[in-house]
Amino acid sequence: MHITEKDFGQDYHLITLRNEDGFQMAVTDLGARIVSLGKDKELILGFDSAQEYLEKDPFIGATIGRTAGRIEKGQFSLDGKDYQVSTDPATGHSLHGGKPGFEEKKWAYTIEKDESEASVIFTMLSPDGEHGFPGNLEVEVRHTLTNDNIWRVTTTGISDQTTLFNPTNHVYFNLTGDVTQAIDEHKLWLNSDSFAYLRPDTIPTGEKMDTKDTAFDFQTEKALAEVFASDFEQKNLCNGLDHPFFLKESNLDIPAAKLTSPDGKIELSVSTDSSSVVIFTANFGDEGPEIRGKKLANHGGITFETQIAPGAEQYAAFGSMVLPANEPFKTITEYKITLKEAD
Repeated sequence: MHITEKDFGQDYHLITLRNEDGFQMAVTDLGARIVSLGKDKELILGFDSAQEYLEKDPFIGATIGRTAGRIEKGQFSLDGKDYQVSTDPATGHSLHGGKPGFEEKKWAYTIEKDESEASVIFTMLSPDGEHGFPGNLEVEVRHTLTNDNIWRVTTTGISDQTTLFNPTNHVYFNLTGDVTQAIDEHKLWLNSDSFAYLRPDTIPTGEKMDTKDTAFDFQTEKALAEVFASDFEQKNLCNGLDHPFFLKESNLDIPAAKLTSPDGKIELSVSTDSSSVVIFTANFGDEGPEIRGKKLANHGGITFETQIAPGAEQYAAFGSMVLPANEPFKTITEYKITLKEAD
């Protein structure tokens, strides 16, 4: 494993790990985020400097917390006490735990490596009362690259008070390596037969909708173009996907999702111990940022945000994002890249 560190601007750092096959991953202490992933082509969306993240889109590739997704009106109850957390002025709902969130923090980091893998370990303290959330929350995010071309994200946390904690990584993939190309011809498979039905303001209603006979059924692999061309009401709501999908298994040994490049030569396999994955297809229209000198196409990327489904603070059937005081939290997601021959 080869490791380099360099300045990323604004007093942040870029750490690049390269395995024996020449496959690389770059991360930064701005938001404990992934910046780059690939070998002969770039497989994820990212910017070339810290300043661009702060100015264009601080969520891309970042660690998200305390709570990924939206909390209706920023309100929830814990142990009989009501809480009001900060909300997005545009929607009136909490988004990704409040701004600035984990994505804009400067994280401390250390580096570990052995013959088979290397890791950058980021740590940060979210203080009691930050954006209205209770508890001093200590968070560690470990980004690991293996010689098998696996990017593993291990997130741990512990709080001195009962709180909500539902972190994720907000990575976007485009396996063509060209952000001007939409992901329409990427093929998607999901180990899921239900998703969270959304209201027009994208807040979950609490209903788990069966994917059968809908455009959101990915139990058989299909091109995303089929979804975008459909007249499915939930697709029209967001001009694409922006939905939590409930996984049939939460097991690192069983893929949760697979994404295949249009030419069939690159496959991404996602495995996780989380109970859901939020799929967002970069539904930015003409408002997408310029990325590495190129204008991002509408639907120019796709996320696999592994987490507890947003809405769990209201709906027990979605799972629980409650972290009891002094109890350790841990979640792991693996993104494996396989280079294969085209069919």
